[in-house]
Amino acid sequence: MSKRDYYEVLGVAKGVSEAELKKAYRKLAMKYHPDRNKGDADAEKKFKEAAEAYEILRDPQKRAQYDQFGHAGLGGQGGFGGGGMDFDVEDIFSRFGDIFGGGFFGDDIFGGGRGRSRGRRREPGTPGSDLKIRIPLTLEEIAFGTEKKLKVKKQLNCDTCSGTGAASDSDFETCGTCNGLGEVRQVTRTMLGQMVNVQACPTCQGEGRIIRNKCKNCSGEGRVKGEETIKVSIPSGVSDGNYLTLRGQGNAGRRGGSAGDLIVLIQETEHEHFMRDGNNIYYDLTLTIPQAILGAEIEVPTLKGKAKLRIEEGTQPGKLLRMRGKGIIGLNNSGEGDQYVRVNVYIPKNLTDKERSSIESLRGNENFATSNQTEEEKGFFSKMKDVFGG
Repeated sequence: MSKRDYYEVLGVAKGVSEAELKKAYRKLAMKYHPDRNKGDADAEKKFKEAAEAYEILRDPQKRAQYDQFGHAGLGGQGGFGGGGMDFDVEDIFSRFGDIFGGGFFGDDIFGGGRGRSRGRRREPGTPGSDLKIRIPLTLEEIAFGTEKKLKVKKQLNCDTCSGTGAASDSDFETCGTCNGLGEVRQVTRTMLGQMVNVQACPTCQGEGRIIRNKCKNCSGEGRVKGEETIKVSIPSGVSDGNYLTLRGQGNAGRRGGSAGDLIVLIQETEHEHFMRDGNNIYYDLTLTIPQAILGAEIEVPTLKGKAKLRIEEGTQPGKLLRMRGKGIIGLNNSGEGDQYVRVNVYIPKNLTDKERSSIESLRGNENFATSNQTEEEKGFFSKMKDVFGG
């Protein structure tokens, strides 16, 4: 069964602000919370569906990708852990608990002593930052897709300490301030229940542990500057300004933190022969006068190489000739465009005496008369002259 549109799930418009998005999700989460709908499988499904939608739309990069390509553009990254709605309620609160006011669903609302805000040790280290890189593509590469190798300068995990930042595994000690949780909490009781304010531990910066002896190669950072070659597969049909997100290919995190993403921005280079319009391409073909009049078989360039094109007798300048299936394969293989050939006719400026004589011999020929010289139009103008006494 196909997934519902994320905006539809949350009941918001496409241009919704971050504040309104959070408000809409909070409303649905409260409505369908399992503790309010015990044994209601449909309510739990909607609760998870809302969480998945909010997970994507609250992230600017994921949201932009979804807006452009829909569910297909996420490449299996939708939801928690990339597996659609394969997660539990605790996963939701570990990510979004802050928007419910900490212990909003805690003791006083759904039965004392069962609050879902439970202590969890944070992941070690600090996440790495994202990187952006532009990649120029020819029209041929865009038409059929391609694979590129990118040399990216970035922060890499330190090989000496395996990214931990410590000289050895025994050089860690549990943070005494947070007892290894990586966070400190302040609980305030209000009329609505417990309000929990959770912050990263100021002593260990949220890592839950402290290094006694730092790695000398990376000075305790767990990462060093370096360069890495990354393969990226570009699908057919992309456009200038589109981008691909390579998860975990950005800067390495500090002291074992998760790596950032690599954002690959598509840059379409100008083509020597073709102009692009969506999945269709246009090519300007210039014929000689004899070719246009008598017809010919011409070799024209295409994105797959040269192909023969039949020119009918009497082909007029400006005519569009269609070559089916010679265009660009659409994104996600959504059909193949065509190639359109625009006909121009070359008019020579410098003629030899023999050529001029041949052309002069055709001047009075009826087949070479322009439209305003036909007998029918001559008769029309003669009648008009009679009416107005010309």
